[in-house]
Amino acid sequence: MITVTTPIGASMRRLLAAAATAAIMVAATASGASAASGCIKGDRKAPYTIGWANIYSVPTWMKQTEGTITAEVDELKKSGLVKDLMITDAQGNAQTQIQHIQSMIDANVDAIVVIAGSSNALDRVISDACDKGIAIVNFDSLVNTDKVTAKINTDSAEWGGAAAKWLVGQLGGKGKIIVMNGPAGISVSDDRRKGAQPVLDANKDIEVITETNSEYNVAPAQEAMTSLLFANQEIDGVLSLGGALSAGSVLAFDRQGREQVPITGENARQFLELWKEKGLKGWATMQPNWLGAFSVYTAVQALEGKTVPAFIKVPLPVIDDSSVESYLARAENFPADGYIYSDYDKALFDKLLAQ
Repeated sequence: MITVTTPIGASMRRLLAAAATAAIMVAATASGASAASGCIKGDRKAPYTIGWANIYSVPTWMKQTEGTITAEVDELKKSGLVKDLMITDAQGNAQTQIQHIQSMIDANVDAIVVIAGSSNALDRVISDACDKGIAIVNFDSLVNTDKVTAKINTDSAEWGGAAAKWLVGQLGGKGKIIVMNGPAGISVSDDRRKGAQPVLDANKDIEVITETNSEYNVAPAQEAMTSLLFANQEIDGVLSLGGALSAGSVLAFDRQGREQVPITGENARQFLELWKEKGLKGWATMQPNWLGAFSVYTAVQALEGKTVPAFIKVPLPVIDDSSVESYLARAENFPADGYIYSDYDKALFDKLLAQ
């Protein structure tokens, strides 16, 4: 496994050296097989080299997602389908991510799995990779270009719309709310917010008094909400569009001695535990961490000559008072600051690919 976590500079020379080594390994294993799915062409045969171009690895969601990727690679190695996994970490910088992907292209990896740090900045390098015959599977935060093998995601607009509908219902169609978004420019965050807007537009007595963008981490989300609480004395609900954001909001309300209000969120363990502990009026859904593992599996299936859908929609579950306990029952299997995601297996992946 090749892992790169350092920024561009002298470190890029080390990355390029590693990439060259990976290219030699790929060349040594290539032969005459070709595949039917988008982008893939040329001599590519198992065992494959997979590139995982991560935008950043600090948030626990990302760490858990990478864990599903490495676990899937380990399984595929056992069956002789994967030889190596090349991991990079752009540390939140889209330009760095572009350079990392270019290094994977130079190394002629067989597939690149990517969460995009920008919905448009990566278009050119992703298109270049596709033109070079590399399988491209993009999940979670998506690029604009369709020159990929597959895009995999839940419906982020549906996510935002469902959350907004629940909150409007809790407030009886009237009240002042705060909207908590993830980072601006990240497609998942932006699409969730766009999905909520038609619901808000249709309910004129719901007033968005302010909104904020925050990293998907509890500490900055708590800090952001604390500032908003000082500035706003009347808050009836929180439309939070991320799990760590929700946990940060609940903690901010609690530490300021403010009464908790109805809040939406995600399957973050801390949020679900606070939900139970404080008897919150809550609603949540899940962006499964196993989208990473599924992306690797999809890439390998495509490399093996199987046609995969250009877009694979993963259904969104609903977590409410009737189901939150079932998630919490499995909490000890996940990090305290992590996400309690659902089980997955090959049968589920094959079902999703059969769409």
